[in-house]
Parts: sequence; C-alpha cells; structure tokens
Amino acid sequence: MARIDIQHPHTRNAGEVRLIVDAIIAQLRERFGVSGIWEGEAVRLSGPGLTGHVELLPQQVRVTAELGFLLSALRGQVEAEIRRVLGERLD
Repeated sequence: MARIDIQHPHTRNAGEVRLIVDAIIAQLRERFGVSGIWEGEAVRLSGPGLTGHVELLPQQVRVTAELGFLLSALRGQVEAEIRRVLGERLD
C-alpha cells in the first residue's frame, strides 16, 4: 500500500476552507464514490481503494491517505491531482 501526505498552506479563514473542502468532497463522491464524514476539524475519507483524512489546520490543509493495491500503482498521478486541486481552490 502507498501512503500520501500533503500539506498545503493557505490564507483563507476556516469557514471558507470548510466550504471549499465540502465542495471537493462532493465532487469526489460524484466522480469516484468517495465518501467524506466530518469529525471535528477533519474529514474522514473512504472509497474504493482509498482511506484517509483531510485536516483543517491553522493556515494549512493536510491530506493523508492510504491507497489500496490498484491505486498504489497510480500514486504519483493521484498525489499530483490532489496538489493541483488544492492549488486551484485554496490559492
């Protein structure tokens, strides 16, 4: 299994970041069947071949994920896409 750990800085307030993360989770649910459940200031993610968390920290968002066997082969692409989406939405 492959692990992803990304920390992305931002200058937005907590409410804005929460709305942005909600929109990203909705898109993941629609496109890939990934579910996200808020647990305090973090979202627990689960879906086909993926488990992880999105944590809202002061001035940064941290994404950690464990990729299953099939997604492990695509780790670089998955990580690049996460970084791209965070950059587009939070910068």
